[in-house]
Order: sequence, then C-alpha cells, then structure tokens
Amino acid sequence: SFLAVNLASQLAMNRQLLDSGALGPNPRVVSLASTSGIAGNRGQTNYGASKAGIIGMVSAMAVDFAQAGGTVNAVAPGFIETEMTKAMPTVTREVARRLNSLQQGGKPEDVAQAVGFLASNAAAGINGQTLRVCGQSMVGA
Repeated sequence: SFLAVNLASQLAMNRQLLDSGALGPNPRVVSLASTSGIAGNRGQTNYGASKAGIIGMVSAMAVDFAQAGGTVNAVAPGFIETEMTKAMPTVTREVARRLNSLQQGGKPEDVAQAVGFLASNAAAGINGQTLRVCGQSMVGA
C-alpha cells in the first residue's frame, strides 16, 4: 500500500538509523513529500495521505533529531518535468505549468538542489520543516 511504502517504511528506517547512531554525530535526513500532501490531488487520496504523513513525520521527529544533534526535513515538489509527467495528457501538463508564478514546470535539479541544501550544514538551523519546490503553485497554496 502507499502508506506502507511512502510512510511506514520511512518511519521505521528513520527510527532504526537514529537509535543505532548509524547516521553519525550530526544526522541529516531529508524526506520527499509532495504538494499533494498539502492540498490533496483528485483521484489520489492514498498518495496525498501518505505524503501528508511525511510532513507530519518530519515535524514529529524533529525533537528526536535535534537531541541527536541533527535535523529532519522534507521537500514537497509540485509539478516537475520528468519522464513520468511526459506521459500526462498535453492539456493537463500545460495547465500544471501555468498554475504557478513561474509559468513553467519545475526541473528535477530544482528538487535536488533543495534536498542538497537541507542535507548540508548550511541548513543546520532548519528542523521539522517542509520546503515547497513548486514555483509558488496555486495548487496546494
């Protein structure tokens, strides 16, 4: 199920890695949520619920990570131009592009840069947060 793959597995992994000390003295975990976890997505209740759970998970685990000297955060991408989204109907893709202030889909590199930042020491003061990478999308606002 989506909840088992997208949420329960991360909860179990994070707990095991944190409790074992395997992440080192300054653990940094960055999970992938989605704007669907903020606003839902018609026809994808299970996906939206699992991604909303990720947002709640990083908020709830923030204290545990802080006590271990680290952080746990999430990135919530919006519409990102990928091989998967190329399979969407043309009109649907174009609408998704136009529903944000940038008037374009995001790039995978946008998400990777956000993850890299949150995993770095530069983000040591950010904990329990979800960073939207969505071009100020009206979906999930």
